[in-house]
Amino acid sequence: MSVETPALVPQPQLLRREAGVFVLDSGTRINMSGGSPAAAAPCADVLRAATGLPLPLVQDELPGNCLHMKLAPDMDSEGYQLRVTPEMVQLLAGDEAGLFCGTQTLRQFLPAEGMPAFPCLSIEDGPRFRWRGLHLDVGRHLYPPDFLRKTLDLMALHKLNRFHWHLTEDQGWRLEIKGWPQLTEVGAWRAASPLPADRHTLDGRRYGSFYSQAEARALVNYALERHITIVPEIEMPGHAQAALASYPHLGCLGEGYDARCHWGISDEVFCAGNDAVFDFLESVLLEVMAIFPGEFIHIGGDECPKTRWQACPKCQVRIQREGLRDEHELQSWFIRRVERFLNGHGRRLIGWDEILEGGLAPGATVMSWRGSAGGIAAASAGHDVVMSPNTHCYFDYYQREDRESEPPAIGGYVPLERVYDFDPVAGIDPARQSHVLGGQGNVWTEYMPTSDQVEYMTWPRAAALAETLWTAAPMLDYGDFRLRLRGHLPRLAGQGVNYCDPFRC
Repeated sequence: MSVETPALVPQPQLLRREAGVFVLDSGTRINMSGGSPAAAAPCADVLRAATGLPLPLVQDELPGNCLHMKLAPDMDSEGYQLRVTPEMVQLLAGDEAGLFCGTQTLRQFLPAEGMPAFPCLSIEDGPRFRWRGLHLDVGRHLYPPDFLRKTLDLMALHKLNRFHWHLTEDQGWRLEIKGWPQLTEVGAWRAASPLPADRHTLDGRRYGSFYSQAEARALVNYALERHITIVPEIEMPGHAQAALASYPHLGCLGEGYDARCHWGISDEVFCAGNDAVFDFLESVLLEVMAIFPGEFIHIGGDECPKTRWQACPKCQVRIQREGLRDEHELQSWFIRRVERFLNGHGRRLIGWDEILEGGLAPGATVMSWRGSAGGIAAASAGHDVVMSPNTHCYFDYYQREDRESEPPAIGGYVPLERVYDFDPVAGIDPARQSHVLGGQGNVWTEYMPTSDQVEYMTWPRAAALAETLWTAAPMLDYGDFRLRLRGHLPRLAGQGVNYCDPFRC
């Protein structure tokens, strides 16, 4: 780390360097004021793990060799001020999340080896957007809880604060639902998977598993300790073939379903004319809400073919009885019904931008993935939006032009610089930009059967995204980011991350 260009990612809003360093040693303590000492406990854990020092928490203010932490409620959420002198460190924050963000900044200043020390400086910092997300698809391939915890640790390091957990797919249902055991006894398993190098050929190997509710709750708590909210996704009305394999009466055909082996889009969707479907979904969502305490429940809503509905007598009766014009309005009716249920339990619905088709309830939030057009339209109509366009935020796309030297991917091309160029409010009327909650990177895992492959496709693109979502737009500079990234990559290596080296070519 040079004096001129500290290797901080994301870049703070304001940083002033000063002479000297603060050296941490076995006598260094952490003091918390303006709140419960427990508020500083996660911060202390981060610094203990990074330094190997005891760093005890004390209540009395001490004159020197101390990290002073204090809550100041008049400051913005997640914002913090940091002052480092040779004698002490002062960290002031608006809330516990701000203390944690400030601690992550301190953590990035620590050298990889040698004496633990912070450079003397002052920082004033806070996020540009409140939704700074990373998505992981565990429907196509799933990964052990240890890897998910590692991912959350990396998110915390980069001040990302929303983990979108894509739990259900045509190819597998991944969350235990106690009231519907067939979802994991049957729906969690498929007979085979496509070969990575030839998606039209199946490998003949049974694949599957799932996360127990105890594992999910443990992950939720682990995330909350790092001020990360997990947003669960239960797909509907499409991407439901694994659920239909478990309970065939929920589909328009009523029989003949298996968890899908091939990738791509299935015609098999929940039957919108069958009241039993909504009994099922509401029961499932009650269990989901008991595990995940966050504000948002993601219901998918994307890529829902209408062919089964067009031929289904029950769906056609529903269209007539509800006075709907077509199957697009039937999907809108479906989403509105689920939204009323979620709202009645104090939650907000979020879905992919297809939920705009046929009309959308005012309180629904749109996650825009098919470029930015859906998000722009939604924000213009007064809906809250999370921007996640495939043009900039799909980390399953190739990151190098030379595909022959890269592992198989779904296609596309999103290099590091394009991620860094992402602006969630581009093209949106300034009067409507407040509806943009933030942005998110998406990791779809058809071609990522291992954790190492997920990391290779995710990092450092997720680091670039983290900076675009945290740092004020006028300060963003890709050349400067690359300079800092050279110093940041050894941190990732030190945590055993199988990142893609952007300096390799």
